[in-house]
Amino acid sequence: MSKILTSFSETFFALLISALAYTFLFYANHWLTSELVFSLGVNWIYLPAGLRLFLTLIFGLPGALGIALASFFISYHGDFSQNLVVCLGIGLVSGFAPYLARFFVLSNVRLTPDLSDLNFQKLIACILIYAFLSAVLHQWWFSTMALANTGGIDHVSVMFIGDVLGSLLLISLIKYSLDILNKVRKTAR
Repeated sequence: MSKILTSFSETFFALLISALAYTFLFYANHWLTSELVFSLGVNWIYLPAGLRLFLTLIFGLPGALGIALASFFISYHGDFSQNLVVCLGIGLVSGFAPYLARFFVLSNVRLTPDLSDLNFQKLIACILIYAFLSAVLHQWWFSTMALANTGGIDHVSVMFIGDVLGSLLLISLIKYSLDILNKVRKTAR
């Protein structure tokens, strides 16, 4: 029984962390890059893309579910006029595009589930595969739901570029922060 509770609490914790982190970074990105919006749901730099990939690589299904829930609520209380079906689809695509990319990457790029062999080349492959899936699936959903000014190749291209740039910037920021933290630790010793 305790194993079940531990497993449930770990799953819930991963889901909660994913939902909260994604929500926070979504609104931070909105504030930081409001001038870089191409169209509804499409941004030239989308920092949460890197977080989506990271959370699903680390947490798997709980990460995808947390992102999906957060994205649903963000969409529902945001620009998509409380259309339940549209927001549900956006949530599912947001959470499960990186999860699909995770499956593809783990099997085709020869990346271990614990990410111990993640190197720069594999990271770039992860980012490109995820960004492609995300852009295509989002724009497919937007055009299926007949949202204005969505679904064209220009929207797919800009969303792909925004996801790649956002992922690279976020990962670079994390790497730079870790380097600074390591220098501070070495100096303190």
